[in-house]
Amino acid sequence: MAHSNHSPQAPEQLALLSPGELPVQFLLDQRTRQRGLAHVAAIKAQLAALHAEPAPASPAVVAPARRAA
Repeated sequence: MAHSNHSPQAPEQLALLSPGELPVQFLLDQRTRQRGLAHVAAIKAQLAALHAEPAPASPAVVAPARRAA
């Protein structure tokens, strides 16, 4: 398998544009914006709850007994 000499790119920070910078077809009304923000908040809450729960205990794996030689 060939390895690349490229280093991974730094994460890109996204930013919201002010409404004056958006083309009219991308403008959202206040109700749609609020619904979208509520949806994002709900997803964040679900992810936080998922990460806050302890991982379920996996059943203990017991190796079979070795036979005498």
